[in-house]
Amino acid sequence: MNASEALLEAAARVIPGGVNTCRRRSEPRLCFRRGSGAYLEDLDGRSFIDYHAAYGAILLGHSHPAVTARVASAIEQTVLFGVGVTESEVALAEKIVEHVPSVEQVVVCNSGSEATYHAIRLARGVTGREKLIKFQGCYDGFHDYVLRNVLSRPEGVGARDPHSAGMLEAAVDATLVCRYNDLEDVRATLERHGEEVAAIIVEPVAHNSPGLLPRPGFLEGLRELCDATGALLIFDEVITGFRHHIGGYQAVCGVLPDLTTMGKAIANGFPLAAIGGRREYLERLNTTADGDVHFGGTYNGNAAAVEAGLATIAQLEDGTVHEHIFALGERMRSGLAEVADRVGVPAVVGGFGSLFVLCFMDGPLETYEDVLRNDDALFGRYRRELVARGVFEMPESLGRSHIGASHTTEDIDRSLEAAEDALRAAVDALARA
Repeated sequence: MNASEALLEAAARVIPGGVNTCRRRSEPRLCFRRGSGAYLEDLDGRSFIDYHAAYGAILLGHSHPAVTARVASAIEQTVLFGVGVTESEVALAEKIVEHVPSVEQVVVCNSGSEATYHAIRLARGVTGREKLIKFQGCYDGFHDYVLRNVLSRPEGVGARDPHSAGMLEAAVDATLVCRYNDLEDVRATLERHGEEVAAIIVEPVAHNSPGLLPRPGFLEGLRELCDATGALLIFDEVITGFRHHIGGYQAVCGVLPDLTTMGKAIANGFPLAAIGGRREYLERLNTTADGDVHFGGTYNGNAAAVEAGLATIAQLEDGTVHEHIFALGERMRSGLAEVADRVGVPAVVGGFGSLFVLCFMDGPLETYEDVLRNDDALFGRYRRELVARGVFEMPESLGRSHIGASHTTEDIDRSLEAAEDALRAAVDALARA
């Protein structure tokens, strides 16, 4: 038993399953003790190039000095006051309003799920309606409003597919599920329920599916349908925000939502998320004197997260980080396509910008039904073979991978060499099974 396995065994005696988030269980069983830049070190001292990046929360690199130094300095005097506002909270809000095109006002919280929860409640308060439209294969948070039809099995697609026991039946049924990239399906749903729909919530790039890019006109069509029916358009930019552009994917595609949720890469691993949008909507929150939509949270605006957010945004403002990670992302995606071709395995490389995922199937990759063609057995074995070669991509089916500012061209090229070895080993192992 190695050190990671021993720790997980000890953890399981006091933590159910030994982990504090359901998706942290991995095979092989690993725990890490140190992260620096693009690298992780496990409890046995083995080094890995990290593309998991804590599901995308790490953008600049682990323990980035500009972030940790600012946080360390601030928390000597400021951690949490719970009254009024700090100068740094105001500075962070000003930066988000400056950079994200649709945002006139913003409030902060601690996680992406909190952000989508509050955005949906706000949309219901603004419209006086209850129903919600989300998309098959999109993960928009862990709460009952949206935790259905995420990574559905084939029999769950187009059906009522809640993702957990214990979900409130009324909340499940208040959420309508449409096919991503299918405007006609959305239009038909609105024809049946338009006067009941408070909002459409969408990942502008469906990175949880993984890596479904919006077809030309899809996001524009959602904007038009919301305008026609009075529903609000919510962009769930928890993944895409700040990672794809300092203004979010909306700055790339030119479509402006009514509300935007942001998280993950905004603070390089510190717990920070935000809800932004038009002033007339945000001022309905009861943070204002006359607001009637509740918004609260003891840890909202804590100094560690706020300072990390300010430090991260400062690193992004001159554009060099995005230029660097986009170039590396293209190098990785094109290299993986060549690897699969040399090995003779049907494959599609999904992703955008700094994100990538090698799917084992024939193309195209445009809808959730396409995702279901992925060879899960090969995918899982390939990822485990990568880990054995010192490249850490989360060994779970269809998990996306992330490039950060600390990665180098040499890291990418070394990883591509490992990818070819890993894929050949995975194909051989499955052939012998």
